[in-house]
Amino acid sequence: MKEKTAYKNPWWWVPTLYFAEGVPYFVVNNISVMMFTKMGVPNGDMSFFTTLLYFPWFLKGLWSPIVDVVKTKRWWVVAMQVLMTAMLVLLTITLPKPDAATIASGHTPIGIFTFTLILFIIAAFASATHDIAADGYYMLAHSTSSQAAFIGIRSVFYRIASIFGQGVLVLIAGLIETKTGNIPLSWQITLGVSAVIFLLITLYHTFTMPYSPDDKPRVSDEKVSWATGLNEFVSSFVTFVKKPAVLLAIAFMLLYRLPEGFLIKLCMPFLVHSTAEGGLGLSTETVGVVYGTCGVLALTIGGILGGIYASRVGLKKSLWVMAACMTLPCLTFVYLAMAQPSNVWVISIAVAIEQFGYGFGFTAYMLYMMYFSEGEFKTSHYAICTAFMALSMMLPGFVAGYIQEAIGYVNFFWMVMVCCVATLVVTYFVDKKIDPSYGKK
Repeated sequence: MKEKTAYKNPWWWVPTLYFAEGVPYFVVNNISVMMFTKMGVPNGDMSFFTTLLYFPWFLKGLWSPIVDVVKTKRWWVVAMQVLMTAMLVLLTITLPKPDAATIASGHTPIGIFTFTLILFIIAAFASATHDIAADGYYMLAHSTSSQAAFIGIRSVFYRIASIFGQGVLVLIAGLIETKTGNIPLSWQITLGVSAVIFLLITLYHTFTMPYSPDDKPRVSDEKVSWATGLNEFVSSFVTFVKKPAVLLAIAFMLLYRLPEGFLIKLCMPFLVHSTAEGGLGLSTETVGVVYGTCGVLALTIGGILGGIYASRVGLKKSLWVMAACMTLPCLTFVYLAMAQPSNVWVISIAVAIEQFGYGFGFTAYMLYMMYFSEGEFKTSHYAICTAFMALSMMLPGFVAGYIQEAIGYVNFFWMVMVCCVATLVVTYFVDKKIDPSYGKK
């Protein structure tokens, strides 16, 4: 094999790599929600089955050793991008087309989307594997100082992927729906646009991503590598469960975001469902702007300001402020459900307030996971914490839609406010265990 260039300016590949990391995540976890809702799938089935799609990110730590042992990180990145492109193409050409009467009834059977869900789950596994490989490649393909310099750049382009996935793609679907009146066609074209863009990214990375001499598979002694990896996994898990106050930490990781876990699954359905159904009756393209653009920007700003605030006062002093920001803004959806305003500016401001609060309050959650992971197995313990983080969104997601169908949007959002009590209770107990100096500059 001929010698490959070992270095290329990170500007050539870091932005596109993290854009490519974000797009499939948001297509699988957000576009699917909006698409099934617009296709007339009831909230209960929509919420349950789209939550199942999140499992690969919950479980990805289990097969991460394979990415480490077999092939290079670059190979995995490109291979998973090829696979995700193929899944997007297949989703485009096989998407079911329920008739207008079935969609309007709001009782489209989820069973007609069985093959669609299978393709989504394959794409989800490919995307989760891509996350592992991309993050590993990032640490190998350029210097430590360069990695630090590009941390912000990779975050920015991941957020751009979020705006693209939740905003631009939804806007495209909405514009096509408005022009043609054909909802299935609008989502078929939207998935096709995603497939074309991802194909171009895949081709670009195939030829431009550098080959790092440090990016090597651990195959010199594969059996030893696997045995060592298994021993490390067992040891990290055992030491995790033996950590002081581990049950309290798990409770915090599962319950701190409980209100948002319920809210996030029903945000977009609430915005598009008719006022007769208790929703706001917004068009698809308007949701792309209100939630996918304004909301994401507010979420990003909240996260940035949350990080600045926490770095100045530390985790302990910021925890209660952030817990309040995580809970109180949920009242905006109670207001929206009760008042059902038609003014898009009012709706946008309400959504932005809630998303800003979530972004600001989520900082404490991330800091706490890092704090609890301190010690010999820091990396492994943090990975376990992220699994609980995923589980905290999955558990409420499984039942959120069924609860909303049973009690309506107004009562559902009041229930979300009641769930805020869980956030405050675990915050109260965790606050007693945190080192006051942790997190300060």
